[in-house]
Amino acid sequence: MIATIRVNGQEETLTADTLAELVAARGVRRPRGVAVAVNGAVVTAARWPEVRLAPGDAVEIVRPFGGG
Repeated sequence: MIATIRVNGQEETLTADTLAELVAARGVRRPRGVAVAVNGAVVTAARWPEVRLAPGDAVEIVRPFGGG
């Protein structure tokens, strides 16, 4: 069975061990202005490397964007 997680509402194969790896794979190089939650709990950027991901986790990554 393939392990999956949900990222911003989309199911995908779990390929990262930690939250930091997942966020980096999404192109986030600096945490400033980025909010991340795992299973509904906000995780500060300082904790991203220590948060291990598990099958079934729900991750939300919110980045600011310009517009008007």
